[in-house]
Amino acid sequence: MDVMQNDPDRPPVDRLPGWLAPVPEPLETLGLRLVWLVVAVNLAGTAFGFWYYLPQFSQTPPEMWLFVPDSPVATLFIAGAFALWALGRENDYLTALAFFGNIKLGLWTPWVLVVFSDAFLEFTAVPMYAFLLVSHLAMVVQAFVLHRITDFPVAAVGLATLWYTVDLTVDYFIPIVGDPHHTTIPVEYTTEIALGASAFQLAAWGAVVLTIAPLFWALATRLERRPAVDEQPGR
Repeated sequence: MDVMQNDPDRPPVDRLPGWLAPVPEPLETLGLRLVWLVVAVNLAGTAFGFWYYLPQFSQTPPEMWLFVPDSPVATLFIAGAFALWALGRENDYLTALAFFGNIKLGLWTPWVLVVFSDAFLEFTAVPMYAFLLVSHLAMVVQAFVLHRITDFPVAAVGLATLWYTVDLTVDYFIPIVGDPHHTTIPVEYTTEIALGASAFQLAAWGAVVLTIAPLFWALATRLERRPAVDEQPGR
């Protein structure tokens, strides 16, 4: 199906408040018009991300590899979500996974980059550090365009919540096999950073908060659009 059958100029079903749709509408529309470029950039980011995680893969039991490359999986999700939309085959489940993943990892990575900046900059060149910071924030921007292609059905939000809760669990709390599987941080886990919290606790706290936040945003978006959604069969 031609991409223009999904008109990128169509407005959201309802005008959403700025805290739910912070990306200016002209920028949203531009992103949808350039959807295949957005897909290609995300696929390139996915490939880079898997390369970046190679050292951690080598230290992780193969059966747990799925839980290691969190950011690359999130960009793969959103590449798939936008591509299916462009082909007229929207998938709300994939779109919800993309929304959760790009907000969670798009904000968690800058959180640890800033909190542990001195440690990161000891072995990371400034251009790479800046690239990691900016590229992950861009993940958040594109996540907030997804309301244009989904109304966040409860079942889809439930699946995304389940996946990222399981991911959170094995990353920080119950690794099942081996050590916790979160992205490694360049600080000893027990190092006290601030207010008596260790490095591990700060990383885990950020991950917990950023698992809850997209759940709130997705359900709030659905509630804001509820009258229009109620008119659609099967929703």
